[in-house]
Amino acid sequence: MILDYEPGDKVTNPNKKEWGIGQVQSIIGEKVTVNFENVGKKVINTKNIELKKIY
Repeated sequence: MILDYEPGDKVTNPNKKEWGIGQVQSIIGEKVTVNFENVGKKVINTKNIELKKIY
């Protein structure tokens, strides 16, 4: 799977809209670290959760 994210990109987690908008911090393999405005940093496994990129 090729991820369409890079550090600095804005994303949301469609399953947890209450987390708000997040900014991608780092990407290691299938794990994306995102700093969300309402809950802070979360490590997302993109095998299980598909983040939506905000353009």
